[in-house]
Amino acid sequence: MISAKNIHKNFGSLEVLKGVSLDVSMGEIVSIVGASGAGKTTLLQILSSLEKSSEPEKYYTQILIKKEDITKMSDAKLSKFRNENIGFIFQFHQLLPEFSAIENVCIPGYIGNAKSSAVQAKAKELLEFLGLGNRLEHKPAQLSGGEQQRVAVARALINQPAVIFADEPSGNLDSKNAEELHQLFFRLRDEFGQTFVIVTHNEELANMADRKLVMSDGRFEM
Repeated sequence: MISAKNIHKNFGSLEVLKGVSLDVSMGEIVSIVGASGAGKTTLLQILSSLEKSSEPEKYYTQILIKKEDITKMSDAKLSKFRNENIGFIFQFHQLLPEFSAIENVCIPGYIGNAKSSAVQAKAKELLEFLGLGNRLEHKPAQLSGGEQQRVAVARALINQPAVIFADEPSGNLDSKNAEELHQLFFRLRDEFGQTFVIVTHNEELANMADRKLVMSDGRFEM
């Protein structure tokens, strides 16, 4: 599903990523852990196309998702590829406060120019699957923290992405809601075959993953 080779990232003279390589199989849940400043979030942003690696031609960097090299895509092609193939879950749900739960979930589908009725039906199906069938018209402020994060999960799933990247997805939740969210990732993998790459400080979630990778000083520990 993902094959990344020799990722570097420099901010001026600061070398944040030092030739990171990573392979993730379809349907695999991989966690990435490490101390603050190790480069975890920067790596996640580059893998998920939100950030560009430094000088990919110089370092022979390659980032394949579904066998497509995102380092060689134009901005327009990359934007389209991202919307169709990549889902995002963040520590803070980043829902739009003026829209209802179902409207928030529909947004990536509308961006992809999918038929409105199909997008709305899929959003309703996902929210019901996530236990939010009675909260469709509620706005984020009317939802609990756990409910807001589940709406964000539904939004990440609406375009049936090949892979979901999650950055501290349970970092803003209490222990009960965090545990429920962690279990949900595995249900989604089992139900829909989703692939997950998760950056987390939560040891319980990290250890539940199929594989745990530890970053230190811009590299994976061996």
